[in-house]
Amino acid sequence: RLTMDPRTSAQDVHRCDLCETAIVHSYCDFCHVNLCKPCVVDHISDGYDKHKIVPFQERRSTLIYPKCEIHPHKNCEFQCKNCNNILVCFSCTASEQHRGHTFVDISTVYKAQKENIEKDTEELVNTISPTYEEIARDLENQLANLDGGYEKLTTTMSKQGEQWHREVDIIINKMKTEINKIKVKHKDILHKHLDEIKQIQSLIKQTLLAIKEIEKSTEVSPAIKYNSKIREFSKLPPKVKVSLPKFIPKPIDREKLYSLFGQITSSSTATEGKNLSLNQPTTSVRELLDEPELVATIQTGHEKLRNVTCLNDGNIWTSGKTNDIKCFNSKGSLLQTIKQKSGIFPNGIAVDSDGDLLYANGASLTVNKVKNKQTKELIRLHNWVPSQLCVTSTGDLLVTMYSYDYTQSKVVRYSGSTKKQTIQFDDEGKPLYSGNNYSKYTTENRNHDICVADCVASAVVVVNQDGKLRWRYTGHPSVTKNEPFRPFGITTDSQSRILTADIDNYCIHILDQNGQFLRYIDNCDLEAPFGLCVDNNDNLFVCEYSKGNVKKIKYLK
Repeated sequence: RLTMDPRTSAQDVHRCDLCETAIVHSYCDFCHVNLCKPCVVDHISDGYDKHKIVPFQERRSTLIYPKCEIHPHKNCEFQCKNCNNILVCFSCTASEQHRGHTFVDISTVYKAQKENIEKDTEELVNTISPTYEEIARDLENQLANLDGGYEKLTTTMSKQGEQWHREVDIIINKMKTEINKIKVKHKDILHKHLDEIKQIQSLIKQTLLAIKEIEKSTEVSPAIKYNSKIREFSKLPPKVKVSLPKFIPKPIDREKLYSLFGQITSSSTATEGKNLSLNQPTTSVRELLDEPELVATIQTGHEKLRNVTCLNDGNIWTSGKTNDIKCFNSKGSLLQTIKQKSGIFPNGIAVDSDGDLLYANGASLTVNKVKNKQTKELIRLHNWVPSQLCVTSTGDLLVTMYSYDYTQSKVVRYSGSTKKQTIQFDDEGKPLYSGNNYSKYTTENRNHDICVADCVASAVVVVNQDGKLRWRYTGHPSVTKNEPFRPFGITTDSQSRILTADIDNYCIHILDQNGQFLRYIDNCDLEAPFGLCVDNNDNLFVCEYSKGNVKKIKYLK
């Protein structure tokens, strides 16, 4: 017990736990009690044989051993390594049961465990606990800012609504102006014809007056000179009927209206995984840039550039409809060229976990590996043509392929050269992919989904790692994208977003992992985008099919 000693100047000293006044002198290492000299006698007066009185400076130095279950009057001071580390006394070590066994002094084990406990305490206090406190503070900050963030969203929506209302009012006023112009013309036409009719009516009245005068008169001359105007008046003018204009309201397509009004992107949740890692920072949520930025343009010299794949060091491999595969650094300098036989070009390329190049050869029906500038055949197919390649997070190889007669397509998973899985049909036995010789680019998402861009089917087809269909994406309604959706290249980023190249609309579609459209990349002067890849920093590389350029684009904050 710590208390203030009046005989010292503001200095804490230990006091006896029994009398609570005298300065401590001794310590009971069994009962963990501070004792002054007079109170030692009182403490042990109960005759309890386990009391262990030591000088206060040596407190907690006496080990309290457990009693042996077989020899109750003896302490267990050893651990038997041959009997699941059970505790035994000295008599047990000499028994028949433990003959020839190995024993460890329990004080040694105790000391080692104490050191482990001290290390755990230090790690809990200095590392783990502060980390959890930091995570809690971050979550509290997120919660504190939540309402404000969502209020900004709704305010933005309200402003968009106000703008739409203004635009609708402008359209209505414009239409009303057009209607007024039509009404003026309508009136003019009716007035013109009415004036003509009134003139004829006036002539008829004059004629009737003249006839009545003749009828009353007995003079011969006016009657003889009379000319009938009945024929002239019988030629009635055409009846004018000007119809009112009509307003034909278009039916309101709520879904299309919703998509035109704006997009609500799904909220992103980035987590570290199932277990806390203290040596790595928490994966941060990276939001999409409002306007993606063109970082660099690499001229590859390829004819009809089709493929690009990234290495961990920032370099890229590229291939097109030529017989060479080229490696460039981030500045666009050519580092290496791998040539095949003349007229033979690779269908798809990929890089494995060792950084070695893999490529599919459609002419020889093989998948090959280039290591130390030596090419080795990895997989040989029969009646199937290998198309595109993807190396998964577990080191497996996904190969899209089509049949020799162009009627079937499938994705096959390999471990090395061994086939592990075939993905071809859905649960109803229907083909997942169109059957043709067009390249079907494939990629694996962070949740192990397998994503395939099927340009002929105008769809991105996504299955889970077991090959079960999850969803299809067939494009997004847009007033600016007039051509049918034709996806070619496909890739994923650190946020599990899926990016696919729409070759005819000159843009990239960005989807979330559940197939919800998020945004286009269409502001980087892309022309016929084809193959895609994303590097470790989420930079996007896009092949321009016709120009032979690779464009590096930053699209995340």
